[in-house]
Amino acid sequence: MQLTVLKCKLHRACVTHAELDYEGSCAIDREFMDLAGILPYEQIQIYNIANGERFTTYAIEAEAGSRIISVNGAAAHKAAPGDRVIICAYAGMDQAAAEAFKPSLVYLNEHNIVTHTGDSIATQVA
Repeated sequence: MQLTVLKCKLHRACVTHAELDYEGSCAIDREFMDLAGILPYEQIQIYNIANGERFTTYAIEAEAGSRIISVNGAAAHKAAPGDRVIICAYAGMDQAAAEAFKPSLVYLNEHNIVTHTGDSIATQVA
């Protein structure tokens, strides 16, 4: 049996551009992609904290060090500059691999500066 698990995420990234006329995708600063482990053209899920939109697209590179998060094409209707988003990629693996796997978690502030990284999420308590 294959399980789908969180491979990596950019948590609370700030959308810098929404380009309707750019070829569809999400351009992500190459440094963020490398830090999280997102590959060019990899499928990603984007969860918009500002408006609740959740959508699928693929990652393309933005210039390294630019701090760009650009939602492009039709997806540009689902995010606006200034919106905070969570960008996730998932991987399929068997149960044994999933139990040992640690995701790559990258946390950003409102200026798309990495504040910290991690490989686990704290247990939620009541």
